[in-house]
Amino acid sequence: MKMKDAKTVEGSSVMIAVMGKNVMIDKAKVTKADIKASNGVIHVIDTVLMPAK
Repeated sequence: MKMKDAKTVEGSSVMIAVMGKNVMIDKAKVTKADIKASNGVIHVIDTVLMPAK
């Protein structure tokens, strides 16, 4: 995993970190990665990400 952060559709940034065998997006754990969809690739996380107020 080479990326350290990514932009959301809304425009804010999220931090990406590898912790042991887990990939974390901010405080959310990636539970399933690389699901092919008709318009791209989906990564399932265990938390809803909300933009800052």
